Amino acid sequence: MTAHTLSPQALGKVAVLMGGRSAERAVSLMSGTGVLAALQGQGVDAQAFDPAERELLDLRREGFARAFIALHGRHGEDGTVQGLLELLGIPYTGSGVMASSIAMDKVMTKRVWQAEGLPTPRWVWLAPGQQAREQVVAVPDTLGLPLIVKPPREGSSIGISKVAGYSQMQDAVALAAQYDPDVLCEEFIEGIELTCPVLGEGDNARALPVVRIDAPEGKYDFQNKYYTDVVRYGIPSGLTAAEEAEVQRLTLAAYRALGCRGWGRADLMLRERDRQPFLLEMNTSPGMTSHSLVPMSARAAGISYEALCLQLLQGAALDASRPGFAAAGPDEASAR
Repeated sequence: MTAHTLSPQALGKVAVLMGGRSAERAVSLMSGTGVLAALQGQGVDAQAFDPAERELLDLRREGFARAFIALHGRHGEDGTVQGLLELLGIPYTGSGVMASSIAMDKVMTKRVWQAEGLPTPRWVWLAPGQQAREQVVAVPDTLGLPLIVKPPREGSSIGISKVAGYSQMQDAVALAAQYDPDVLCEEFIEGIELTCPVLGEGDNARALPVVRIDAPEGKYDFQNKYYTDVVRYGIPSGLTAAEEAEVQRLTLAAYRALGCRGWGRADLMLRERDRQPFLLEMNTSPGMTSHSLVPMSARAAGISYEALCLQLLQGAALDASRPGFAAAGPDEASAR
């Protein structure tokens, strides 16, 4: 049997990494609780593991064979946990160290996509030494109004502001800087908010159905994402067949350009005036809560939540086990 066809019982002892110390801890706990129940319900020896409460080295000491990463944000989605799991020789779900690190940084992501000729909104990056008032209020001269201000290394809409006038810029930058020393200012795209999940790797990666997001007054914020039922989700998306195919094509190109594997989810805007899609960001450890978008899209493709969790776990891997890497040493092999 290959790793992708192992039975639930043959997957060994599995750590569902959840919680952590990022600003998205609460969401991660919701994701992890759902994943844990789904895996246990299918006979997997899965256990909750919160890196904020336990040493990650306990994973090796206690004989965990695989890790399902349900962490979101820093120290979970940014390549740090992935790097440690590589050193421990414990296969994990989702993208590897490099792809996770780049995708977590929206500025670096945009640079890669721009180099690949993929459409993303224009932006201005404000480093810590570039946030004086005269520099901040000059940003709308470049990007126009309204515009978006956000911390480049956070998720779940944390620290994001929509700025309608010059007078709001300073407060928006100050809010974003509470979460990240760097601040990303981004052109606002008027149109339809979309998301598109991906499963797999390389040429075998496939895009799932596109989801249309209709939030009250366009406020798809933290509260509305996870704690209300006022957001409407369109599956099917209501796009034309050609538009849906183009969004899926762009998503796959964006996913492959970053070197992602396992799974991911691209967030996009479809500009109203000319129906041009723009890539906003790539999530390499998407939410798995009751409100989350990947399970919603997977369900539309005929994949249940439980089947999705098991499929992702069966695909757990190490960068070091992929073609082109040296074989694992005896210490790594014994840790698996």
